[in-house]
Amino acid sequence: MSAALSAPLGAPLSEWIAAALVLLGGAFCLVAAIGVVRMPDVYTRMHASTKAGTLGVGLLAVALAVGSPVGTVTVKAIAVVVFLIATAPIGAHLIGRAAYRSGVPFWPGTVIEPAVHETFPRDPTPGNRGAVEDLPPSARPDDRVGG
Repeated sequence: MSAALSAPLGAPLSEWIAAALVLLGGAFCLVAAIGVVRMPDVYTRMHASTKAGTLGVGLLAVALAVGSPVGTVTVKAIAVVVFLIATAPIGAHLIGRAAYRSGVPFWPGTVIEPAVHETFPRDPTPGNRGAVEDLPPSARPDDRVGG
């Protein structure tokens, strides 16, 4: 066994692990970018960017934690990973829900269960924001000057 592989954590072994994590994270980020460019509609683009992007950036943050000898960097990297895991799925869900409800069309190859359209209302005209009169009174803009 070589001396580099039997060294303690602060030595080259952690650098090799960090380098491998950087390569994996970069590969997942590349897959996310290609997915955003190549996918046919907003729903599949959102799926590609959320899944692969979260894993890619998460691996990059873990690589930073493994490769850094400073404890505060490790804590910050772990906080980034936790924040990503907590917020990325919620953001993707809200974007998809808004796109669906505003009538953004699906790719023709998308298979949808018929009950979905009955359960969740959808605007038949994409981009239609509706009239102010359709809003509940508490959500209408205030007509007063400065108000």
